[in-house]
Amino acid sequence: MWIAICMPTIQRQSNTLCAFSWMKRREMRLPTYSFFRVSIISQKMKFMLALFEYCNKLELHGLDAIGGPCYNGSGCFHRREALCGKKYEKNYKVDWKKVSDTKADESASFLEETCKVLASCTFEHNTTWGKEMGLIYGFLVEDIITGLNIQCKGWTSMYLSPERDGFLGVAPITLLQTLVQHKRWMDGHLQVFLSRYCPLLYGYKKIPLKLRLAYCPYNLWAANCLATLYIVVMPCLCLLKGISLFPKISSPWLFPFAYVAFVHRAYSLNEFLWCGGTFRGWCNDQRMWLFNRTSAYFFALFETILKLLGYSRLNFVVTAKVSDKEALKRYDGELIEFGATSPMFDILATLAMLNLFGIFGALKKIILDVDEDLQVLEKFGLQTLLCFVLVTINLPVYQALFFRNDNGKMPSSVTYKSIIFAMLACTATMC
Repeated sequence: MWIAICMPTIQRQSNTLCAFSWMKRREMRLPTYSFFRVSIISQKMKFMLALFEYCNKLELHGLDAIGGPCYNGSGCFHRREALCGKKYEKNYKVDWKKVSDTKADESASFLEETCKVLASCTFEHNTTWGKEMGLIYGFLVEDIITGLNIQCKGWTSMYLSPERDGFLGVAPITLLQTLVQHKRWMDGHLQVFLSRYCPLLYGYKKIPLKLRLAYCPYNLWAANCLATLYIVVMPCLCLLKGISLFPKISSPWLFPFAYVAFVHRAYSLNEFLWCGGTFRGWCNDQRMWLFNRTSAYFFALFETILKLLGYSRLNFVVTAKVSDKEALKRYDGELIEFGATSPMFDILATLAMLNLFGIFGALKKIILDVDEDLQVLEKFGLQTLLCFVLVTINLPVYQALFFRNDNGKMPSSVTYKSIIFAMLACTATMC
């Protein structure tokens, strides 16, 4: 049985203490636990890693009911038989007395020579390590693929969540570090889905269908960027062009759009509050959701496609988690840390400016066409509201582009490029 004991720590840079073990249910009381650390939400900047709050308090509980949660962490101690590739058998039983009485009679020199062989870089060559034993090699999310492989061999995972806090660890405190970390995760998840380890195929007749389907939303996170980019880009451009995408305010067909948008956001807010968050924290979580999907997820999808076409290779990028005192002070002051040049920031800033220009275009239509201002609101009311919501979400981006003077502001090059790209897009649309 794979036991996952997660203890969330609500502190500034906090982690989760988790214990994993693969054992039978009747042997759960035996002390064969292991521990790993997962970065979760900080006390102030909760939107930086709010994903883990949902996973720990909602999603892992749901997965526990349909076959067991996925293994998502590093530094874990697993049940040796499960990690070494052994398939679970109904008559499986461990002789704990024999295991406890194991003694090494070899000499120190013999053990030293043996350790040299084990520590060498060639020990695993021509073996099943990395394929059937240990962590699966060749994937950016080696934990997910390893857990799936172990579950497909008959072992079951279980989720427990005691109240006691766990380890205190370090989490990314800058936006770029967080985006890079999410990009690596999305690269790996999509890589798993497009490989022979795709849960729908690899888990066929090995794990329940519900569990195979539960893996898919994680594996396809990167693909969600396409729908998000469409929602962010097209309404504002069509607003400038004078093309209506939604029903008129007085039309009864407006109700389905309004109902879906309202109910979905209300349900999301209810979940966030149930997890112990606040309304302000939920708003920040929506902001981080938009930043991730329009930058990190997009780059993950793009690089995965290039890799499939043979033009690129997926590289493991280590997330930097060390920052200077000034950045840490701004982090404690609830300011998003930009302060670096990155193509991801170019996209975020350009999309923010694009929606700002869309709002200006809508105001221009209302002010100049005084006689038709009600008709403009009637026809483009929902699009204008959507652009206004996106502008509100991007307020920290505008602040970093134009108003901040600290080292955490957007670099000037990003500001200039975003304005130029947004103006070119608007000009091309209106021509």
